[in-house]
Amino acid sequence: MNYRHSFHAGNSADVVKHSLLIALIRALQQKPSAMTLIDTHAGCGLYDLHGEEAGRTGEAALGVMRVFAGSQPLLDDYRSAVMAVNAPMNAGDEPQLYPGSPRIMAQLLRPQDALILNEKHSEDAIALRGAMRGTSAAVHERDAYELWLAMLPTRTPRGVVVVDPPYEQTDERARITATLAGAMRKWAHGVTVIWYPLKDRAAHLRWKQQLRKLGIPKLLSVEHWLYDTDQPGIYNGAGLFIVNPPYAFTQGLPPLLEALRAALAPEGHSGAITADWLGN
Repeated sequence: MNYRHSFHAGNSADVVKHSLLIALIRALQQKPSAMTLIDTHAGCGLYDLHGEEAGRTGEAALGVMRVFAGSQPLLDDYRSAVMAVNAPMNAGDEPQLYPGSPRIMAQLLRPQDALILNEKHSEDAIALRGAMRGTSAAVHERDAYELWLAMLPTRTPRGVVVVDPPYEQTDERARITATLAGAMRKWAHGVTVIWYPLKDRAAHLRWKQQLRKLGIPKLLSVEHWLYDTDQPGIYNGAGLFIVNPPYAFTQGLPPLLEALRAALAPEGHSGAITADWLGN
């Protein structure tokens, strides 16, 4: 499955991913100690929702645009993050630009925090550097999995690694699993967020089983299924694996997930979004 960020900017997967990422970082920032935020597959950083690539799929209409048409208070932080990269918006306006994870994380940085971004695709890396101009982010152009391990343990007391690949390669899940195992040996207490699309339920269950075998004590699985029954051969939703989520995040998760489900369920479907611990 090829899931390049630019074609899917602002879709339902982005809404869930970025809403949870904001909540996770804010929960970690309840403690004053410094953090390093690392994005291994950073993409372009900023996207034109009416540009050629995003316009070709039109997926933002069922994602970010739904949130802006609604009024769920629990999604206010997400709305604010999107509004921050757009010109001043009036009530009822739709956003023109969409912030990728790098721009969202840059908004959340405190003076003591650091942001490290990586994008291997050269054209996207150029766009990323432009999008991050004026921020304190360090931008790399390396193999994502090599960088992931090279940056651990972080120089700051705490950190978050965001792994958000396009799943262009057939061995992507195997590389994630192997690299996560290595990362846990170097940085067992660190927080890791792994995004994935949901297309084939059987394949996804096999991957979850492989992750269980790593024996990670605190591994949370959040799954957002758009449809009430599987739609073969198409994108059915997306999810996150979160290693070592803080207590403050997990405690506030149920109402946030319900707000996301209600905002994003396609017409005629109730949708489902769940959070479960993966035991051994």
